[in-house]
Amino acid sequence: MTVHIGPLGVEHAGEVLTVQKAAYVSEAKRYAMWELPPLTETLDEIRRHIESGQPAIGAWDGHRLVGSVRGKADGERMEVARLSVAPDMGGRGTGRRLLEAVTGAAPAGVRVVWLFTGGDSVQSLWLYESAGFTRVDERQDDFGIRVTLEKKAI
Repeated sequence: MTVHIGPLGVEHAGEVLTVQKAAYVSEAKRYAMWELPPLTETLDEIRRHIESGQPAIGAWDGHRLVGSVRGKADGERMEVARLSVAPDMGGRGTGRRLLEAVTGAAPAGVRVVWLFTGGDSVQSLWLYESAGFTRVDERQDDFGIRVTLEKKAI
């Protein structure tokens, strides 16, 4: 089946939470850090983000939500947050398509799209760099080395 990319509605919030938690368990294990924000975010917080009008994009395989990503615009910059792909759907290009969709959904006036990940998240770093993001900062935080990447908005 072909994965369809499109906007999330508030009715998808529960599915977003499920996919997000499943996707970030491997990161929590990697860093031995179960308090990662994608794992502690609540259903109400996800609903509020979707209702806010900020970019919120989903990926569906038929009727099943298999991935999501959200943007948080602030002036000329937009953070790409909570990129999540169901573990059984990894390696099929869904993450890349979600990155492209959220970058394309940046509000008018956004010039830079940025994100961060852990320095030990080799697959994530590869995905982001192959999608045109460039490392702009590396620093130690509570989770280890935090790498910030950015690219020009479309």
